Amino acid sequence: MSFGLSFSTMQLPKPLQAGPRVHFVIRDRDAKFCRGFDDVFSSEGAEVLRTPLQAPNANAYAERWVGTVRAECLDWLLVVGRGHLERTLKVYIAHYNAHPHHRALQLEPPDPAAAVTLISRHPPARVHRRDLLGGLLHEYRRAA
Repeated sequence: MSFGLSFSTMQLPKPLQAGPRVHFVIRDRDAKFCRGFDDVFSSEGAEVLRTPLQAPNANAYAERWVGTVRAECLDWLLVVGRGHLERTLKVYIAHYNAHPHHRALQLEPPDPAAAVTLISRHPPARVHRRDLLGGLLHEYRRAA
């Protein structure tokens, strides 16, 4: 029985209700993304941007992100369900945007913390480590 909705479209409403507001959706021109797919995002106020025709490098950013998530996170974990995957990705995304160094951003994270102000020339060399995802990721901060 078919109601004219693709599988991709039927998967959308729950993530849109639970997550942060989506401003842009960048997608390729694959046939699995039907008009209903675009309509779901448009009804939420997001702008749907399709990659150009015959431009194989247009998906490079998305493919790089997926490759990074897999190599640094998902390939090291046994994900046991959708809820587990969503929690894992939420932690990883927060870590990725706030902590690791990115070469394209002059070794700064995408969402940098407030600037550090040194009180003396020789601050104590104490560092706190916080483990995330069972020790898969580590965050380091200078102790106060």
